[in-house]
Amino acid sequence: MIRLPVTSMLLRLLGLASIVFLLLTSAGFAQQPARDFFGAVHNATGGPSAPIGGHAKGCVAGAVQLPANGPGWQAMRLSRDRHWGTPELVRYIEGLAEAAVQDGWPGILVGDMGQARGGPMKSGHASHQTGLDVDIWLQPMPNHVLSAEERENLSAVSVLKTGTRDVDPARFGEAQRLLIYRAAQLPGVARIFVAPGIKRSLCAINWRDRSFLRKVRPWYGHDDHIHVRLACPAGVASCSDQAPVPPGDGCGEELAYWFTDAPYRPSTTPPSPPLTLADLPGACRTVLEAP
Repeated sequence: MIRLPVTSMLLRLLGLASIVFLLLTSAGFAQQPARDFFGAVHNATGGPSAPIGGHAKGCVAGAVQLPANGPGWQAMRLSRDRHWGTPELVRYIEGLAEAAVQDGWPGILVGDMGQARGGPMKSGHASHQTGLDVDIWLQPMPNHVLSAEERENLSAVSVLKTGTRDVDPARFGEAQRLLIYRAAQLPGVARIFVAPGIKRSLCAINWRDRSFLRKVRPWYGHDDHIHVRLACPAGVASCSDQAPVPPGDGCGEELAYWFTDAPYRPSTTPPSPPLTLADLPGACRTVLEAP
């Protein structure tokens, strides 16, 4: 009675390892999308944590998994297995949840972080590859522990007016603005991506200290969540940061551009092919092959 489950588990683990090994050693692995390798692995490497490469071309060693529930947070879409990150990212989420609860927010709903070994994902994100990114929903956590079904089927709700780029005051107000303020004020934050209408709403407030607005960047989508990106941890040479954000609060011409037609015109450039292992830092293959 005991042997069968243990044997089944071992076969599953060996099967997964064999699939990854065969993919890596096959003649065509150089052309195989890297997302196939990273999406097939559901355990982190041992050893110290290290983000490798950049947010859109990288991986992570020694990732840790965010618990499904914690003081002031619940993780969503558990079936995706995308709640891995560096220890710095997990501590950041814990700190944001604590600050938000103190501000009166019922708790945060945590969307995607990264995969167990980072790297490209099969759907949803071009970034989130180095264990330094997390999506936080812009709706408060319900007052009960969500079931597995609820975590899969509840959807983040857009805070924009239907058919416009402006926020709906019924769904985006002081509580949401304060949540973004707290998210930007915590140590280690490099950028927070939001819909342009959210940024414009924040710019309209007479903040005592507007410096946090510099980190809040308008970007496509992001109308139902914020995307927090941490800077590389100090002293980690394998990690590549983005260029620093421009000076100023970003509330002038830079923001006005997002309310023209220019950003939304169909691209004439063919889409890029999926990333392969050759496109990633060489150390990412070592991360994949690690036990």
